[in-house]
Order: sequence, then structure tokens, then C-alpha cells
Amino acid sequence: MLAKSLVLFIGIGVIAGLGFGVYLIDVKNTSQLIFVEGPSVSVVTEKSDFKKGEEIKIRIVNSGTIPLTFSDSSYGLRITGLSGILMFTPASAQVISNLEPGDEIEFSWDQIKNDGDTALEGLYKISSKGMDNDGNNVEKSTTITIWK
Repeated sequence: MLAKSLVLFIGIGVIAGLGFGVYLIDVKNTSQLIFVEGPSVSVVTEKSDFKKGEEIKIRIVNSGTIPLTFSDSSYGLRITGLSGILMFTPASAQVISNLEPGDEIEFSWDQIKNDGDTALEGLYKISSKGMDNDGNNVEKSTTITIWK
């Protein structure tokens, strides 16, 4: 027969572990796409962890209620290391691009940097920067991890 205190501690541990597991699942599954009132842009990837060499699909979504303007046809997309060093920007024309509320554009990155080298394992920041009708900057970013 087990001591009452041992049963109590095991019960508390199981309940705490279950609660912490639910919390972690909820935190890991937080959506990158949240629609809001006013100007907003969202950068969405299908997951946050990628294998080295795997194609990364990136969606830029106008998640607000105001049309957004971008200074080029890449919709302000930039992929940098966490230190801020630019790793990749898609080739784009210097034309004004617009994204209406709810509209989205998709890009893919094959993990090849602008200099032709393959991206190393690590954390990368994917960001997009545009402007609203009043000329205010609207920027959003997400972080991904590339694993071996």
C-alpha cells in the first residue's frame, strides 16, 4: 500500500503535467494570422520549424481593414538572421504594390541566401513592411527555425 502523501504528490504531478502540456500546446499553436480593425499585415508560414533544404512557403496577408501599399513587388519581404543581417530578399520590380483587406500573396524560399550560399541551421526572422493610407509604417514579422 502506498503512503497517502506519495499518492497525493503523484496526483498533483500528473495534474500539473497535464496542465503544463495543454499550455505548451496552446502556446505552440497560436495562430500567426489574427484579423484586426485598422491597418495590419501578417506574415504566415505553415509551421515554425523546418528541415535544412526544405522549401518554406511564406504568405503575406493584409489582416486589417485598410488597404496597404508596398514599395516593391516583393511586398517588403525580408529574411534576416536574428542579428539583423539580411539573408534573402526576393528579386522584385520597383513598382508600387497594393494589398486590399483580406488579400494575400505567397512567396517561397528554398533556403538559398542572396549570395547563393545555403542558409545554415538557426533562427531566422521573416518580415514584411508596408504603409497605410496615411503613410504610417505597418510591419510584422515571424521567427522560424531551420534544423539539420
